[in-house]
Amino acid sequence: MSKRSGKNGSGDDDLFGDYSAKDIEVLEGLEPVRKRPGMYIGGTDEKALHHLFAEVLDNAMDEAVAGHATRIEVELHDDGYLSVNDNGRGVPVDPHPKFKKKSALEVIMTTLHSGGKFEGKAYVTSGGLHGVGVSVVNALSDDLIVEVCRGRTMYRQSYAEGHPRTKLEKVGPAPNKRGTMVMFHPDPKIFGANAKFKPARLFKMARSKAYLFGGVEIRWKCAPALIKDDTPSEAVFHFERGLTDYLKSLAGSKPTVTDDIFSGKIEKKDEGGHGNLEWAVLWGAAGFGEADGFIHSYCNTVPTPEGGTHEAGLRAALTKGLKAYGELSGVKKAANVTAEDVLGTAGVLLSVFVRNPEFQGQTKDKLATAEAQRIVENAVRPAFDHWLASNPKQAAALVEWVVDRSEERQRRRKEKEVSRQQATRKLRLPGKLADCSQKDRSGTEIFLVEGDSAGGSAKQARNRATQAILPLRGKILNVASATRDKIMANQEIADIVQALGAGTGPKFDIDALRYEKIIIMTDADVDGAHIAALLITFFHEEMPELIRAGRLYMAQPPLFRLSAGGKSVYAMTEDEREKLLKTEFKPNQKVEVGRFKGLGEMMPAQLKETTMNPESRVLARVVIAEDKEKDCDSLVDRLMGKKAEARFQFIQENAAFVQDELDI
Repeated sequence: MSKRSGKNGSGDDDLFGDYSAKDIEVLEGLEPVRKRPGMYIGGTDEKALHHLFAEVLDNAMDEAVAGHATRIEVELHDDGYLSVNDNGRGVPVDPHPKFKKKSALEVIMTTLHSGGKFEGKAYVTSGGLHGVGVSVVNALSDDLIVEVCRGRTMYRQSYAEGHPRTKLEKVGPAPNKRGTMVMFHPDPKIFGANAKFKPARLFKMARSKAYLFGGVEIRWKCAPALIKDDTPSEAVFHFERGLTDYLKSLAGSKPTVTDDIFSGKIEKKDEGGHGNLEWAVLWGAAGFGEADGFIHSYCNTVPTPEGGTHEAGLRAALTKGLKAYGELSGVKKAANVTAEDVLGTAGVLLSVFVRNPEFQGQTKDKLATAEAQRIVENAVRPAFDHWLASNPKQAAALVEWVVDRSEERQRRRKEKEVSRQQATRKLRLPGKLADCSQKDRSGTEIFLVEGDSAGGSAKQARNRATQAILPLRGKILNVASATRDKIMANQEIADIVQALGAGTGPKFDIDALRYEKIIIMTDADVDGAHIAALLITFFHEEMPELIRAGRLYMAQPPLFRLSAGGKSVYAMTEDEREKLLKTEFKPNQKVEVGRFKGLGEMMPAQLKETTMNPESRVLARVVIAEDKEKDCDSLVDRLMGKKAEARFQFIQENAAFVQDELDI
């Protein structure tokens, strides 16, 4: 067997081309944060900007929860700088054992995964456990200053874009001060020139932290010139009753099912705070201004907006407790209640402290620690049983309320199932319709697909439970320029009307619509755009209420597929293709660019990934502004109506705005 030789005699040059060790990029220090901020703070939008504040505030709160700080000062300065100052122990400033030329402060500020929270010696429970918090803030700030008061001495060091600008300097004696102050300014190169902290958002974040730990006082201050609403320029937060006070402030004077808040607090001082728990629950008769009910949960004072295991424990405790009480009270229907019935109109606040919590994602939006579910359920369940037994009148009212919610839920579900079943029985559904299997209309959608070939791919790519496919043959009739008899005799239109099951014209009934979304899916070319225009014209003329209700959508299939080195990305337009070539691939890398001539050319997996999967697709909703309906009617008549001269005039008037290059 012969062996081909390259320059090094191994034959590898032919196999690997120019790919060698020099192509391996190594990002040092905090460079990865600046290059991919989304990996660390979830993006560069307003939420991510304010997450910087959360990271710094979490460190100060950890000092308070650990018993070393009693006061935190938050100030938004008129120049856009934000400072957080605590009276804790102060970050260590002595040389680090592993980096003898750097202070511990500098290591913490400039090194990912550094901090005093990994071993549990300095902090048993803390919010900043990934060791990337303050270093990420440093990396994404164009100016950051740290002042540490420790050992009756003040120290200071400044940074820019994650790098020290000065050495750690000893400012002077500070006999009556201790703690850490961090003042920073977000880098406009990362967040945009117009990105600014919102005083109202910072105010609420600081206040919620004070509710979560009654042992801390948080002082808020903001430059008055920055405030555009009723946010106070100065305030002091200290809430000894914690979440109970918080829930009362949220409920206000709204009517409630029970007179009292079901609340509790468990502190395990012998375990250094591990397993500490606090909760407050109130059932509202008309919601709390957030559609229905809400659950605001926290782990180690960090908000978990996507919930997690601690919320699951609370849901289980309340649901099991209420069902058991109903059974003891002889209310047989209580056996059918679900967590949705119990908590659907409740306002819930939950805070848990656990050692070494596991979160999903760096921004800690969802708690994944399995032990948290056991801690919460085992603590809340007996307390809830006792609360119900001690308040028989309130317990009876709550059981009755929740059972009513359960019966209403079951009634709505049966109505939807009967409605869909009746609609299916009444209609002679088109033979080429691949219907979805779900009986309930909620969450279902039908794709109106251009051509049988694309229809075949779509049928393989769909979710059979919720997605229906109706292939259309060619261009449908232009209803704006056709007689009523011709419209009714058109097979493609008849198939659409039968599949939707809601009628047309004056007889259109949106409540009879068999799907929640109607999605037009055509090729990303001129013919596809023409077919989409004809379909939109049909819905505008025959089912305008469907558009007004926001139920009509356009799928957005890609035009190009770019592949290199096992990586594939998709582009909607030529401009996006050029941008992706520059941003997603290395210079001089050979990229294979394929253009989809139609949906039928896409593999089912590609069609699913780019166009049909709700998790990854992009849909464009077809809307008509309320103040533009007359203009829209006139434009449809002008472009799609019987008068060819009106179309010709429109083309002449708008020809100057057409781009030089046309995709024909």
